[in-house]
Amino acid sequence: MHNFTTEDLVQYLYNETSQEKSTAIEAALQTDWSLNEMYEVFVDTKNMLKEVNLSPRDEAINKILQYGENAIELHPY
Repeated sequence: MHNFTTEDLVQYLYNETSQEKSTAIEAALQTDWSLNEMYEVFVDTKNMLKEVNLSPRDEAINKILQYGENAIELHPY
């Protein structure tokens, strides 16, 4: 019996698990219908996110840049 979390599956999806853990997850996906179904939802979601064109608003970018400039002025290296 295995006890993989959603975080484990997301890490596996993005190739962020060790070889040992990846092998265990792959074996579990072949035998656990519920786990496999959850994983497939993550795969589908990842694929849908690839299709969405997201870009931050100029206002958000400017605020981040402004924050960085202020941080450098307060704490120069």
